[in-house]
Amino acid sequence: MKLSIVIPVYNESQYLYKLLAKVVSVHLPNQFIHKEIILIDDCSTDGTIDLLKKLEQDKSTLLDLIIVTLNNLHPDYTIANKEEAIKLLNEVSFIFLYQSKNQGKGAALRKGIDMSTGDYVIIQDADLEYDPNDYGNLLKPVLENKADVVYGSRFRGVYTRVLYYKHMLGNKFLTTFSNIFSDLNLTDMETCYKLFNGNLIRSIYLSSNRFGFEPEITAKIARANVSIYEVPISYYGRTYAEGKKISWKDGISAIWFILKYNLICRRVFKENHHADCISISNDNCKL
Repeated sequence: MKLSIVIPVYNESQYLYKLLAKVVSVHLPNQFIHKEIILIDDCSTDGTIDLLKKLEQDKSTLLDLIIVTLNNLHPDYTIANKEEAIKLLNEVSFIFLYQSKNQGKGAALRKGIDMSTGDYVIIQDADLEYDPNDYGNLLKPVLENKADVVYGSRFRGVYTRVLYYKHMLGNKFLTTFSNIFSDLNLTDMETCYKLFNGNLIRSIYLSSNRFGFEPEITAKIARANVSIYEVPISYYGRTYAEGKKISWKDGISAIWFILKYNLICRRVFKENHHADCISISNDNCKL
């Protein structure tokens, strides 16, 4: 099987290569023989595009960082780690997409999801807040045929960096507010780590451009009559000095998006949705 990893990128030159080395280095369950990494740059201005272009020309650019990543895990096996790094890099394909203007995280994700070909699709932020070593936990429910969608909860995890109380409070409020309308019992609606059956996520009609993606996809999978699981993940949140971009304005916008996609724009599937996906009665809302 193939896992597609969709990574929206905006001004992440400081962390991008380190994150990609971790993604390439992580070992997946034996059922997965290929990783498809889809990078969507949202018109970055800090040199990120140059890094992506360099990698597009030669993916071995990551080789030394992959070796470092493996050495951190297995410091006694340096030579073997170099061979393993080459093997892992050969098992990965990259797709590079570039937005002509800044359109937001949601627009980048929609583009990346449409280009994905994996049996399963996972969302990965381009910073180091979320650890790719959690992929195994996210994949476990789908490999046991228990779930079509898996959310990674920062509030169920046992290893998290302690940061802003107001962010935690805001996330819990938005999750509870979303749960009221979706009738789900999630603990972390706003989490980046969401894993989907590939055919399912590619069949869902998505329209949000910026930070409305999380409320929109949650509202729509809640109405899609699919099995949803939540698993604990680790989380290392950034400070604003380290590059965190979310603000209180995004929280206010999220309230509107929860209302919009649960009460107003209720269309779930694209017109040509996959036959295996279970459709429900939808309003044909195109905003």
